[in-house]
Amino acid sequence: MGQLADHRFTGLLEAAPDAMVCVDGDGRIALVNAQVERLFGYGRDELIGQPVEILVPDDARLVHPSRRARYVADPAPRPMGAGMQLAGRRRDGTTFPAEISLSAIETDEGILITAAVRDATLRQRAEAKFRGLLEAAPDAMVCVDAAGRIAVVNAQVERLFGYGRGELIGQPVEILVPDDARLFHPGHRARYVADPAPRPMGAGMQLAARRRDGTTFPAEISLSAIDTGEGILVTAAVRDVTERLEIQAERERLLTQAERDKLERQLHQSQRLESLGQLAGGVAHDFNNLLGVISNYAGFANKQIARQFPDGSWQSISSDIEQVQLAAERAAALTHQLLAFARQEVIQPCALNLNDTVVGVEQLLMRTLGEHVELIADLAGDLPLVLADPGQLEQVLVNLAVNARDAMPGGGKLTIQTTSGRVGEPAATQIGLPPGGYVMLRVSDTGCGIPKHVLDRVFEPFFTTKPKGEGTGLGLATVYGIINQAGGSVLIYSEPGMGTTLTAYLPVTSAAAAAAQAAAEPMPGSGQVVLVVEDEPAMREVTRRTLAENGYQVTAVAGGKEALAALTHRLDHIDLLLTDVIMPQMQGKEVAAKVLALYPDTRVVFMSGYTQGLLSAQGVLEPGIHLIEKPFSEASLLTKLHEVLSAP
Repeated sequence: MGQLADHRFTGLLEAAPDAMVCVDGDGRIALVNAQVERLFGYGRDELIGQPVEILVPDDARLVHPSRRARYVADPAPRPMGAGMQLAGRRRDGTTFPAEISLSAIETDEGILITAAVRDATLRQRAEAKFRGLLEAAPDAMVCVDAAGRIAVVNAQVERLFGYGRGELIGQPVEILVPDDARLFHPGHRARYVADPAPRPMGAGMQLAARRRDGTTFPAEISLSAIDTGEGILVTAAVRDVTERLEIQAERERLLTQAERDKLERQLHQSQRLESLGQLAGGVAHDFNNLLGVISNYAGFANKQIARQFPDGSWQSISSDIEQVQLAAERAAALTHQLLAFARQEVIQPCALNLNDTVVGVEQLLMRTLGEHVELIADLAGDLPLVLADPGQLEQVLVNLAVNARDAMPGGGKLTIQTTSGRVGEPAATQIGLPPGGYVMLRVSDTGCGIPKHVLDRVFEPFFTTKPKGEGTGLGLATVYGIINQAGGSVLIYSEPGMGTTLTAYLPVTSAAAAAAQAAAEPMPGSGQVVLVVEDEPAMREVTRRTLAENGYQVTAVAGGKEALAALTHRLDHIDLLLTDVIMPQMQGKEVAAKVLALYPDTRVVFMSGYTQGLLSAQGVLEPGIHLIEKPFSEASLLTKLHEVLSAP
């Protein structure tokens, strides 16, 4: 045993972390290390020379010599009993699970077989815990070794994929991968093994898995890695997401359907309002002519009384006539609201700061609201400009103030707030506007609020919940029309008892702000020749008389043909053409074109209460066109003509 007792060899045995048992060709123990004593409970002297079977459990002792003989016949280093559950026997007769590796050493005294024995109790407990966790997992758990072969699966894998556990162990994991992805899967797997951090597999991709019967299903797969004594083990948690995708698809379908229904409701509302607008526009045209006649003839009568009775003896009659004129003015305001709602009123927009409009009308709003309602203006600084008609925006604020006042009979607060910002998707689609920069006008009250069934109809013209005679039903309809004509949109939110908030979105403009102009004084004519073209006889006469009494030479005709005939046979020139826009046979714009062809230096003024878009593009007056809106007063008519005639 001189060589066997070599100090170097003994030192290696003692340094080994496992229990090292050296057995000679006869199966007797020749050498052990200290780990053997600790693991088996024998003293070293008790083991030397004993058959190795002293360390083998009783139920395996009978077959152990034959297995030992087979190893001696082919003594290559290898694990003992591959695929078998091995155990060792202690001195007290108890056993423990063991891992045993065999190797052989040739000595002068013959072959020496060395068995490295390791107590596998802790490992098996860890494995049992690991398997318990796998089995308890709600997902299908597939554990794959570094070579890509399936090492462990749980019961959920059997249920999900249709394979028995025994059919999967040892198989390439690609058996569970759909045919169209199998070719690329080994490369994906190798990249994960190179950087095995826990993460979802195929982030952003639609993954799928393959069942035993060849069918596939959408899958969500999470990967993690475990370092084991035998190398890395990649664990894939596989979840069938078929039901989730179906629920998601159904939810998207319902959302799409809801959006479609909303758009259809908006379309129907828009079509209904458009029809009402066309009706309102037609009524406004004829009504404006009548109002013009009433108002101006009342003015003629008042001037006649003043001339004939300078002592004021007919003052009461003069006061009555003024009431007629005031009533005509109020009626004219209603027609303007009708046209504003219908988006048929010709507007003359300019770039303006909405804050200036709010400040300019603030005193009027306070008088409108009364002392029992507190007005709060919360105006943003550095507000971008918007392109709108300032008079119409004032109308919006007044209408909203009147509505708020009526909703707060016991008093309350009205807050006017301006802000600006960019509106992107999906918010822009929800308010029916393109994405971009907008100025928001938000008007909120603390009033009684609006019930849902009423809220759906608040923008309809003539719809009102006020007692008969106390409301026209045009307030919010006018707001709707003005904001839409300015390229914006209106949202309203209200709940009973919670007040009402209306938000108007107006697109930001890059145009420069318009300079303020002082109001011009009415100026009479000085003999200028004016050709009046008006198909309505009463309106034609009142216009002729107004101009004739104020220093103009006037020829009044009923239509375009008559106007051209007058120019051919009676007039050698005219200084200004004053023509209605909508007339039978020949529209005002065509009359103007024919007159200008004859007399290019002629100034042209159109008059109308409803142009049907003949002078405007999308409701905005075309550049270079002068328009006076019916019904007009004597002062406004004289001011407009003087402005046009005196222009360079």
